[in-house]
Amino acid sequence: MEFMNHMLEHAAGQPWIYPVLLVFFFIDGFATILPSETAIVGLSALAMHRGEPNLWLLGATALVGAMAGDNMAYMLGRKIGLDRWKWMRKPKVQKMFAWAHYELDKRGAVLIFTARYIPWGRVAVNYVAGQTGFRHKTFFFLDAFACFTWVGYSIGIGSLAGHWVHNNPLLGVGIAVAFAVVLGVIVDHTLRWWHKHLEKKDAEKKEAASAEAAAADAGTAVNAASGVDRSNPAG
Repeated sequence: MEFMNHMLEHAAGQPWIYPVLLVFFFIDGFATILPSETAIVGLSALAMHRGEPNLWLLGATALVGAMAGDNMAYMLGRKIGLDRWKWMRKPKVQKMFAWAHYELDKRGAVLIFTARYIPWGRVAVNYVAGQTGFRHKTFFFLDAFACFTWVGYSIGIGSLAGHWVHNNPLLGVGIAVAFAVVLGVIVDHTLRWWHKHLEKKDAEKKEAASAEAAAADAGTAVNAASGVDRSNPAG
């Protein structure tokens, strides 16, 4: 355990860790393999023990990498669509794309912000935003704000967990990552529930509008059948 702690602390203090993390965060924006939150949270917890890696540099690296990855997904969605690669054609992924398409059409700003906190959700939203021609300038600024809050949220979790274990960096990182995963699942399910609730509200409004239109049409038909012209009472 002591050896692992030393190795972890040594790696965290190396200058090459930032470009490696930059690539990791970048790839996570358009091809999620391992949620990048775990890297920020774990390294933030480690920084509480020895001051490395530098939290400001870590935050800047995560922000730049995440934004670059999200915008790469946007450009890929615009250039290649949503079915070019095999993984895109999987039923689960197509279902995610369909969800993102519906939500983006209804409430684009809210979706782009909240999807940043859902690993696969953000990838789907980024691709669909590009594929549907969502205005890139608007996407860029909404995504920048979402990424900024996401980085702060992740560093905050890691820093908080890192304070709990002072003499064992490896344990601190493990607790931070586990805490982030559990909290991430809660946030994921909460946001999904919220979006489904909004979908239900949309369906109810659509149903009410359809019923109102049907009632108006029925009233017009009845009036026509009885020979009553309500537009000309004097007649």
